[in-house]
Amino acid sequence: MLKNKVVMITGASKGLGRALAVQFAKEGAKLAICARTGGPLHEAEKELKALGAEVVALEADVSDSRDVDRFVSVTEEVLGRVDVLFNNASVFGPGPRLLADYPEEEFHEVLRINAMNPFLVTKRVLPGMISRGKGSIINLTSEAGKTGFAEWGAYGISKFAVEGLTQTWADELSDTGVRVNMVDPGEMDTDMHDKAVPECDYPLAGPHDHLDVFLYLASDASENENGNRFEAQEFQWNRGGGNE
Repeated sequence: MLKNKVVMITGASKGLGRALAVQFAKEGAKLAICARTGGPLHEAEKELKALGAEVVALEADVSDSRDVDRFVSVTEEVLGRVDVLFNNASVFGPGPRLLADYPEEEFHEVLRINAMNPFLVTKRVLPGMISRGKGSIINLTSEAGKTGFAEWGAYGISKFAVEGLTQTWADELSDTGVRVNMVDPGEMDTDMHDKAVPECDYPLAGPHDHLDVFLYLASDASENENGNRFEAQEFQWNRGGGNE
């Protein structure tokens, strides 16, 4: 069902992005991955190739349109197309901070990175998807993207933007065969969560624990899903009999 699909994942060197890449490699997908830091990215590339996956791995800042064009162009040249896009890359910012104390430059930077990259990468992969009449785009959101939480600052506000972006793309693409959905992965044991909740005293899911929704949205089983919001930790997919 997922074998030989070309899956593009931004921010794939660690955390959920890397967990997704590993899972899709096990499913037989071809991977295009990027991150801003080369060392962890190429460690991920080695891991994926050891699983037998065909991989394109490039250092790229996907909030920069030039890097986006280079990443997608190389992927299309080497792997032929992009079937599935996970807009996973994001930053939290300076850590828990009241808006009244939030540095203007960092506020702007978090919004720029987190809102611009799903816009730019989606825009760049769309011509190929539209020409083929199919494609799946999955944006990563957060509970903080629908409820404002004190001290989550620009990160939460940027996820409100991602939710609006997802709904707008979905509406504009509703008759093209390309679907755009979003997933809230829930709280996970990642470096970003450590920064957001530095004194966390409760158990957390791991990045590999709740991936069913991502497999579902990447598969043709989700071809009628568009503009929807999913909670990863509440979703189960029975490949033979639907989802819940």
